[in-house]
Amino acid sequence: MTFLVANQKYTVPVIKKDQPDDSFKFQNLPDPTGKYPYRLSLDKVIPGKAGDTLAFHMVGDTGSLRSPDFQKLVAAQLEDQFQVEEKPSFLYHLGDVVYNHGEIERFERQFFEPYKHYPAPIFAIPGNHDSDVNPDNPVPYTSLSAFMQVFCAREAGAIAFSGGSERQSMIQPNMYWVLETPLANIIGLHGNVTKYGAIRGEQEQWFVEQLRWAASRHPDKALIVCIHHAPYSADINHGASIPMIEFFERSYAETGVRPDIVFSGHVHNYQRFSKRYDDGAEVPFIVAGAGGYDELHAVAEVSDERFTSKNPLFEGVELKNFCDTKHGFLKVILSRKPEGVELVTEYYTIPHEMITEDFSPAALFDRNLIVIKNRKTLA
Repeated sequence: MTFLVANQKYTVPVIKKDQPDDSFKFQNLPDPTGKYPYRLSLDKVIPGKAGDTLAFHMVGDTGSLRSPDFQKLVAAQLEDQFQVEEKPSFLYHLGDVVYNHGEIERFERQFFEPYKHYPAPIFAIPGNHDSDVNPDNPVPYTSLSAFMQVFCAREAGAIAFSGGSERQSMIQPNMYWVLETPLANIIGLHGNVTKYGAIRGEQEQWFVEQLRWAASRHPDKALIVCIHHAPYSADINHGASIPMIEFFERSYAETGVRPDIVFSGHVHNYQRFSKRYDDGAEVPFIVAGAGGYDELHAVAEVSDERFTSKNPLFEGVELKNFCDTKHGFLKVILSRKPEGVELVTEYYTIPHEMITEDFSPAALFDRNLIVIKNRKTLA
């Protein structure tokens, strides 16, 4: 007989039972603004950025309709980290920049104002809320129309709906794209509007091509994948995404290439999973979606009958650490070492005792280190 301990949290991913099918919400993708295969060199945005170390921020789900307080706190702590030795070179946003429907009129308060003083470029992949369309908006618009103007402009320039912000538009070539840096290639995907994500047709084939390209052309670099919808989660709002897990595993099987780490948002907390494959390799899957939306998502308790962890896709997956009570953000540090690229993730939390601009620096909650040895070049 198995006895359940009161308040015991899951240490593996879960599926939320009886979820409705919302695949009908899928939105057609906007036209890309750059040339195939949609790669952007960091040097084009930050000229001369080279060397043996690269640090950058990551955060997801920063927008908030009801209360901007936590978003402002997170943004202030991000700015504060520019006072330390390992200054971040940029911020990589994991999606849901604005809520709830990606409207132009949401960007000034939810993006440009909070990041007014962030002293570095901001890249992004779209979240489901960025991609959604409000049918009640009196001015008709299409999915990602505002997001594309902010992050995927053909040339950097002022943005008419920024409220006078000095931050110019980013020049990403597409809503799914690759950021080429001296130490890592970062593949960003677009999961569309549905609750558990949907990647179809051309984007799936593009992803397969980028995995092969990264492994064959840059075996000495880290390979990072970012997708808004978290493949693995143990939270009570979403749970794991079976469509995303199946998409990734299908792509890995076809190419023989796996990323070194996968980052996601969507779930409003921090979770660090590790997946061990049959060949002994381990891949971290990190959720960092507590970037400012006021509602956080708790990790499910094993006694909660709304969830189950029974699924063969969860084999070898373990929740190593989590924080579901505080907002926070990631700092990623890449370093060239004799044995390969060292990749460190640091997750920082902000205090929740009171909402005030006078607070101590963000606290380091979790730190993880992996060393990425050179891949075997594909034939």
